[in-house]
Amino acid sequence: PPAPLGFTDVNLNSRNTYEVNRRRSAPEHLPHGGTAPAEPAPPPQEPAERARHRVGIAGAGSSFAEFFTRNFFTKRTKELKPAVQSAPGWKLFGKVPPRENLPKDSKIIQQEYEARTGRMYKPPPPSARRKNIEFEPLSTTALILEDRPANLPAKSVEEALRHRQEYDEMVAEAKKREIKEAHKRKKIMRERFKQEENIASAMVIWVNEILPNWEGMRATRRVRELWWQGLPPSVRGKVWSLAVGNELNITPELYEIFLSRAKERWKSFSETSSENDIEDAGASVADREASLELIKLDISRTFPSLYIFQKGGPYHDLLHSVLGAYTCYRPDVGYVQGMSFIAAVLILNLEEADAFIAFANLLNKPCQLAFFRVDHSMMLKYFAAFEVFFEENLPKLFLHFKSYSLTPDIYLIDWIFTLYSKSLPLDLACRVWDVFCRDGEEFLFRTGLGILRLYEDILLQMDFIHIAQFLTKLPEDITSEKLFSCIAAIQMQNSNKKWAQVFASLMKDNKEGDKNHSPAPKS
Repeated sequence: PPAPLGFTDVNLNSRNTYEVNRRRSAPEHLPHGGTAPAEPAPPPQEPAERARHRVGIAGAGSSFAEFFTRNFFTKRTKELKPAVQSAPGWKLFGKVPPRENLPKDSKIIQQEYEARTGRMYKPPPPSARRKNIEFEPLSTTALILEDRPANLPAKSVEEALRHRQEYDEMVAEAKKREIKEAHKRKKIMRERFKQEENIASAMVIWVNEILPNWEGMRATRRVRELWWQGLPPSVRGKVWSLAVGNELNITPELYEIFLSRAKERWKSFSETSSENDIEDAGASVADREASLELIKLDISRTFPSLYIFQKGGPYHDLLHSVLGAYTCYRPDVGYVQGMSFIAAVLILNLEEADAFIAFANLLNKPCQLAFFRVDHSMMLKYFAAFEVFFEENLPKLFLHFKSYSLTPDIYLIDWIFTLYSKSLPLDLACRVWDVFCRDGEEFLFRTGLGILRLYEDILLQMDFIHIAQFLTKLPEDITSEKLFSCIAAIQMQNSNKKWAQVFASLMKDNKEGDKNHSPAPKS
């Protein structure tokens, strides 16, 4: 009878599985004409039915056995080498197998070296040893709060507490500094908003009230106070033109005439025309070439941080045209260094023709004409008048300058030639121009005294060279509020004499001196 179903005697050995698979697949791989070998008969002591049953069970379970043997017994693992006896490694959730060839301790390496060479190792000096340690602080926090490396003595309790206290003080100072800077930024923003509101309200007054009634209101106290606070940018050019005036009666058509002459002369110079034609134009060849080359050079150095007057900039050709037309209009003056800054400021606030008209009339004022013509006698009179009010307002600094024989021409010439547009920030220089158009040349020298008053404490500690360098290049962080507060503190009055009276008396004394030193008439 058939054997009852139960656990089969299936050996999961990889070799038996291989044999069963080979027998089942052998007929498919025999060569042509070959015969398959007969399947081995069961042992003689087993009946035929029992043998067939065993083979059937083995064949049916071969796929199951093949699955297990393929996954677990086909690849033989390599035999592990005996582990080196060393300290076990560690990871987050327990031990890991010890690593091979762990780095040796420095003491062990030193001992092996001494045993191999027979030499005693001499440690380097403390300075050299400090450079070779494997420790690099990342910040002052690491220097103060972190523990020292293992090769250095540990901190004491007192030292650790002191370091903690120093760190807390550093953090507190940093927070105070940040809070102070934040308050400063807020204050600047509030002042800027307030200034913008004042400008907006002042613009309405200038446009609706003052400009329509210019001649009747320009000298009133209310207008002068508004003028002192600074002109709104939208009306600045118009007010400058009205304040400077047009005594020379220059028209836009006249500007076009002189501009065309300048362009013809530039063209003639570029084409190297004959010298006779150029001399007939009203100036020598050398002087004219020098003026044209100087204009080109100065334009590239005019407000270089703005990048608008340099070659390729939007105002380069415009500035070149205004300066070239002026050299043709006033050949007796020609071009002088410093004129480019004055013309550039006017171009930024006026149209081309209006800028030329204001430029020509501005340089026709007595003070500017004396300086740009380099009239030494007149320049000395202006310097003498300046020193009178210098001694009156800043006596200590005046004596300090006298001790070093530092005369006003060292620093005043550059200020007057450019009307402070080169020495001061542009927005501050424009505000100086505002009041200069109101008060005239007196305010130029009053502004110079205001600058000296602003930096009096610093200048008193300097010698001749440092004073000259400082006044030639003033600090860039100068603000209009500080400067104008110092200018307001300057009193332009000496022995009940104002600027115009002091300057007139100096001119009178000079004329009398010239008469006394004039030679006697021949008999």
